[in-house]
Amino acid sequence: MSKISRRHSLREKEARNVILEFLKKTGATAEQLFESKKHVETIETEDAKIYLIDEKPLLASSNGKPFPTLFFKEVFSFLPKIVVDMGAVSHVCQGADIMAPGVIRIEGQFDVDDFVLVVDERYSKPLAVGSAILDSRMARQTNHGKIAKNLHYVGDKLWMLLKGQL
Repeated sequence: MSKISRRHSLREKEARNVILEFLKKTGATAEQLFESKKHVETIETEDAKIYLIDEKPLLASSNGKPFPTLFFKEVFSFLPKIVVDMGAVSHVCQGADIMAPGVIRIEGQFDVDDFVLVVDERYSKPLAVGSAILDSRMARQTNHGKIAKNLHYVGDKLWMLLKGQL
């Protein structure tokens, strides 16, 4: 499991930049997702940077670009969904990218590099947050290859760290 190496508050301008970069990919506004005045802290680990917004671990980044964590339930309604069959669940929850043969349906529209929420077909439980490799139109038409890159999934180091902190 990742260890926390540093925790500190962000300046208002830095916090605004992180949030605005994230909002560009969701189609939501800051007012829809956050309280009016936001206090943003970062927790740095070996594997990722976690953004606590009003003490909640809502965003993380591992390559400099913020993405929603699986604990940011308020954003789920704004993200398009990729529904996978039950046979794909264990693979997704071990970090596998989302492959076309395991996809049952796609709900909503997305472009390449947009965030997608991956859910199971039976319970619609969030399994992962991904980054689209194909746009939604192409993803619906393909029957082989990758649809989305898995960024964060149930059971990964980030999820385990955040689950232990909540």
